[in-house]
Amino acid sequence: MSGWLALLAALDSAVRLATPLIFACLAGLWSERAGIVDIGLEGKMLAAAFAAAAIVAIVPNPWLGLLAGIGASMAFALVHGFATITWNGNQIVSGMALNFLAAGLTAVLGNAWFGQGGRTPQLAGAARFGEVTLPLAEAAEAVPFAGGFYAEVISGHSLLVYSAFLLVPLTAFLMFRTRWGLRLRASGENPAAVETAGLSVARLRYSAVLVAGILCGFGGAYLSIAQSAGFVPDMTAGKGYIALAALVFAKWRPWPALGACLLFGFLDAMALRLQGASLPGIGAIPVQAIQALPYILTVILLAGFIGRAVPPKASGTPYVKDRS
Repeated sequence: MSGWLALLAALDSAVRLATPLIFACLAGLWSERAGIVDIGLEGKMLAAAFAAAAIVAIVPNPWLGLLAGIGASMAFALVHGFATITWNGNQIVSGMALNFLAAGLTAVLGNAWFGQGGRTPQLAGAARFGEVTLPLAEAAEAVPFAGGFYAEVISGHSLLVYSAFLLVPLTAFLMFRTRWGLRLRASGENPAAVETAGLSVARLRYSAVLVAGILCGFGGAYLSIAQSAGFVPDMTAGKGYIALAALVFAKWRPWPALGACLLFGFLDAMALRLQGASLPGIGAIPVQAIQALPYILTVILLAGFIGRAVPPKASGTPYVKDRS
């Protein structure tokens, strides 16, 4: 039974750790399905995390913090859209520039405003999104296995965690079952055909970029005012890049993206538990080796089991309207 309890604890941690990956992965899905490569997921989440924590440090209301995080992320998304859609700039360069800008700007502003080396003040419990106990969770603990899974893994998370999971079916419906989603995907596959149909490729791509900004805002706010109690410099710690790896692993599809993020979240949870552990004949396991597992796993699975991951045909290619 102790092994079962340990597994439940690991799965509970995996859900919490996978939540920002889900938000970021869905953001990348919207953007890249419309034809805009978004390397800047990391920067947008970092900006959102700082904005959310900074506002909540002044006005202890997590909902205001969430709105501030979404606003900051959308501002970065608009910069990315302006550079890549309006001016047809290189999407990789623009995304990396946002990452560097967010890393430097949050550290400088954090130090200037709060004088704590780029950190925000520690947030009180009422200023953060607290845990939500689902109905019958306490009573379910007495039920072997299924009850414990419900009480320990499903119940006891913040509203942002449940929002991340609900956004997966919503994304799948909007993208694959609505006219807007069809048009958006077409702008990432054949933008010339979209323009021929009398639709604006730029408008569709901007809408996708803004949706990505909203989702990154959720992810960043979760990091600083739900999972943690404040902002610290570079607190995203590569989660935006891991989300991109999950997106490739899932072949730009919502439900496989959820599975990939949960897998990477579980690996992250195991990394925390394996710190200081040793294997016979090997010795202590370096934490860096465990942290590299998501990337290694992605390469192995894509190369040997899942096959070639083909992005949308027009992804990464600026669209220039033919005026001839």
